[in-house]
Parts: sequence; C-alpha cells; structure tokens
Amino acid sequence: MRYIAKVLPFAALLAAGCATTPIMGDPAVEVTATGETKPVGTANADAADDPAIWRNPADPAASLIVATDKKAGLYVYGLDGEIRSFLEGGLLNNVDLMTLADGTVLVAASERTDPANAKVALFTLDTARGALTRVGTLDVGPGEGYGICMGPGRDGADAMIYSPVKDGSLHGQALRWNGGRPSAETVFRHKLATQPEGCVVDPRDGTLYVGEEMAGVWRFARGAQDAAELVASVDNAMLVADVEGIAIAPEGADGGLLVVSSQGDNAYAVFRLPGMEPVGRFRIAAGTVGSAEETDGIELKLGDFGPDYPAGLFIAQDGMNEPAAQNFKLVRWDAVLEALSER
Repeated sequence: MRYIAKVLPFAALLAAGCATTPIMGDPAVEVTATGETKPVGTANADAADDPAIWRNPADPAASLIVATDKKAGLYVYGLDGEIRSFLEGGLLNNVDLMTLADGTVLVAASERTDPANAKVALFTLDTARGALTRVGTLDVGPGEGYGICMGPGRDGADAMIYSPVKDGSLHGQALRWNGGRPSAETVFRHKLATQPEGCVVDPRDGTLYVGEEMAGVWRFARGAQDAAELVASVDNAMLVADVEGIAIAPEGADGGLLVVSSQGDNAYAVFRLPGMEPVGRFRIAAGTVGSAEETDGIELKLGDFGPDYPAGLFIAQDGMNEPAAQNFKLVRWDAVLEALSER
C-alpha cells in the first residue's frame, strides 16, 4: 500500500517555526562519522552546502567528493577528507555529477551569481588529478538558482538536469554533451507553492524526488511534470522543516531507500521505496570526529569504498562545525543500516 502523507497547513508550519521551543520529531538512533573533510575556506558564514560522490571502480578507496562552498566555488576532496583541489566559481549552491557514456565525469552546479536568472555551471572532473575544468553555463530561467540534480537522459539526450528555483519553479533540461560542446533543451516545468531545494533522480527509471522545504517531498514519476505526488510531508514526526538534501539507495527493480535531511531537528529520515513507508530516523553524533547539525546537502552511494566504507558512503554537510568553518561528515552506510535495524 502506498504511503501518502498529508501536508500541514502552511500557516501552522510558519507558526511552529516561530516557537521558542525547538520542535523535535520522532526518536532517532545515533551513528558516528568515520571521517570528515577539511573545512571550506569561507569562515564565519553559512558556506558549505552540498556534496556529490564519484566512485572509483578500479580503486574504491581513491574515490572523490565534489562539494560546494556556496560563497566561493567547488572543492574536490579525497575520502581522507584532504583537499585535492579548489576551483573558484562564484556562488555555487548545490552540486551533482554523473559519468556519461563516453566516460566523461560531468559535474553540474546551481549558480546564484545572478539572483534574477537561474543558471547551471558545468564542469568536467579529471579523476586522475582530482581537478575540475569549467566547460560552460546553461540558462535555466527566471529566479534565483538553488537546487540541482542529474539523472539519465531521455529521447536521445545524454542527461537530465533538474533545477529547483527559489520561487518554487522546477525546470528540467535535456542535456546533449556533443563531445564537450553542451547544449540543453527545457522539457520539464512545474511550480510548487513554496521554496524547494533538495532533489534526487532515481537512476533506474528517471523518477524525480524534490523537497519543498516547508511542505515535504514530492515525487514525479519518471520525471513527468504532470505526475506530482506528495509522498512525505512535514509532519513534525518523520520530517521537521526545513526539508533539505535528498539521497537515494536503489535496490532491485524499484526498491531501496530514500533519505531526507530533516534539518529542523538535526536528523535524517529514511523511507522505503517504492511505497515511501517510514523506516526510521538517525542522527550523526559526536565520536572520533564531531557531530553534524543543520544539514543542508546529503549524498549516498552504495558499493565498496575501501576498508573504511565497505558497503556504501553517506555524506552530510555540517552546518555547525565550530570552532572551524563548516565541512562535510562521512559515515559508513552499513553502520546506519545496523543502527536502524536495532531501533
């Protein structure tokens, strides 16, 4: 049976957000991070935001993380958390990457340099050097760019790029790589009532999940703009506003898990696909490295990432990494699954 949550009235959400006592959702199990990245370069500001993972199939422990300092540009980190490179890029908020059919590792970031017109900045990742090269910019549409996610192409395109814009607009562009001369056509448009940001595409069939920060998670079956379905609401139980990053762990033909950052109470909600049944919630507590709070972007990739992450890697932006600047925490995915199974 498909789980369809009911959205709380927007006025009630606003009132709850003004309460002096923080809202806490359902109980969450605790896990600890195995590693963390070096802090971003912008100190004393909300700067780190969103990570993306490139898995090295030949040497999983040599995989890379691309992550945003939304005040300055893009970092490339190793799994040891050390900086491999930094590319100045302006106001880049969210980031995603995918490997194209020709082997190019394409990186896309939402650009906020022009608050009146959303854009997507495109880069290629040199995986041997851990370095980025900017290759172009796509115009998205009016409004301030915010979120971004990528998925399999349709109708001959090499990729789909989805851009949630601050005014609630969602844009989907079919990207043709053209051997390094990218072009894009807008083939998807939708409008949500309030501000979205986090999104993820199911790589199996192109289904799109988008987080509307004060409302919940919307699903667009196979990326169809007329198939919007609210599948998890801000209910102050599983999800506490703001709804932020979204990540997916696919399994089989249509199963697996969807993970959502419940930023309002520093937790992560886990739902079972395809029905979106609630599985449980977890938090990243202090351990060998610090805890994670006020998480914006998250990323999850299954598979072997070497001895420290043998069954998958979960990464969360840490919005309160005092006394240092913000950074990203790295967590063994099997540790999350074990903690959830014991609740």
